[in-house]
Amino acid sequence: MVFLKSFQLLNAIGEHKVYESETKNIYATRYPLGIFPLKQLETLSFAPITIFYGNNGSGKSTVLNIIAQKCHAKRITPLNKGIFFDNYIERCQFELHDEGLQEIKVITSDDIFDYLLNIRAINTGVDRQKELLIQQYLDAKYDTRNINQLDTYDSLKEKVDARSKTMSRYVREKLMTNTIQEQSNGESALMFWEKEITENAVYILDEPENSLSASNQKKLCKFIEESARFYNCQFILSTHSPFLLSLKGAMIYDLDDVPVRVKRWTELENIQEYYQLFKDHDSDF
Repeated sequence: MVFLKSFQLLNAIGEHKVYESETKNIYATRYPLGIFPLKQLETLSFAPITIFYGNNGSGKSTVLNIIAQKCHAKRITPLNKGIFFDNYIERCQFELHDEGLQEIKVITSDDIFDYLLNIRAINTGVDRQKELLIQQYLDAKYDTRNINQLDTYDSLKEKVDARSKTMSRYVREKLMTNTIQEQSNGESALMFWEKEITENAVYILDEPENSLSASNQKKLCKFIEESARFYNCQFILSTHSPFLLSLKGAMIYDLDDVPVRVKRWTELENIQEYYQLFKDHDSDF
């Protein structure tokens, strides 16, 4: 599904008008000016999966932020904008077919890290609670006093509960959150994507491979391909990952090239470097 058909960035003349409109203001950065005219990148067209590839500083995140802001995409982490940004956005144009479209959402690597930190914080709290429950279990199970009428109902219940169960079962049933503990960072990141991505939507993803092992990146690729094919999702993303660059049918913009061109993933410089590396070490496998 292609909801967002095309997007028009500003050329050098358009950027100059933005700059002139803000000359009376004090600014520390000209962001996002001066990036895309030098790359001769003005008109973008999109496929069900569109990828922006390039080295750090090539403008991958910037173009995603421009598209997301202009399309009023939902975002978790607020965007840190310079004074030229809103004026730039106002002058951009895009073509969107929104019939059946449920949402446009941008997800950044910061969102993933925050999610993982939140899970880590939950797990830290769970660990502390677990220590208290272990002590509670031991106190109840090995209380040498006889059960008597002076015990409260809750106290009696705890003693009976502790004496009829193993410590692990007692603690697990009290916590009822052990499933979070069992997830690695990579598995938790995959859970994040499965939670955030639904159907009939446009998803703008900034380096979604962060925190994922090679095997989990392959799983994410399958999830993205199936979401695009079966659930009417459109993906616009930036990545360094060879796994994500190999997504079936993806349109890839090489932002390191001037002028920027659409390329096959096997033509990209980093992929060629990987290919040569494995060829040079073919006898090692």
